[in-house]
Amino acid sequence: MSIWTRITEALAALTSGEGLSAVFDRLRTPPERSVGFTIAVIALGAKMAKADGQVTRDEVTAFREVFQIADEDAGNAARVFDLARQDVAGFEEYAERIAAMFDGQLDSLCDLLEGLFHIAMADGSYHPNEDLFLARVAEIFDLPEGNFEALRARFVPDTSPLPEAVLGLAPGATRAEARAAWSRLVRANHPDALAARGVPQEAVRMAEKRLIDINRAWETIQKRAA
Repeated sequence: MSIWTRITEALAALTSGEGLSAVFDRLRTPPERSVGFTIAVIALGAKMAKADGQVTRDEVTAFREVFQIADEDAGNAARVFDLARQDVAGFEEYAERIAAMFDGQLDSLCDLLEGLFHIAMADGSYHPNEDLFLARVAEIFDLPEGNFEALRARFVPDTSPLPEAVLGLAPGATRAEARAAWSRLVRANHPDALAARGVPQEAVRMAEKRLIDINRAWETIQKRAA
């Protein structure tokens, strides 16, 4: 059974009136947690894509960059997206259930927010309503402000020229602090660490770009200190 078939079954339970809380309670543990992760990214991403007033082809394509969708599963994936993108109403409830599902798992919630940033920037622009949407999701996820700012620095051009922002550090952080942050982030993004967080294999590709950005920030700091 493909992940998209399982996602469709989970959403069918929602539409039959089972309730969001009951469905997400069943998705708390592996292997179904990967289904919950995927539903979270799609549901919130589709609602966020609508936040700027329109859903573009680029934003839809962004899902296919994060999740490898086989041709035979394209119909199920499209139905999931269409169901979720009808409007932005209700995104906070989704975010609250997701926060409960990944309670205390900061890295998993950051993974989810990263997927949303990827979708937000798919059309090449960052709308103020998308920023408000993402900031609200980060607030519901109870993420430290530095995590949100680090993601925005990585994804949104001209947000911050400081490599410290990419590493989640305050301006003026010492080289030792930067090295410690870089080392922690590299460990946290090892494939085994991602698997332990319940990140679907399809979404691991996001970590590849993440590591490029993290390493580039550390290299910049090293060169500046030389």
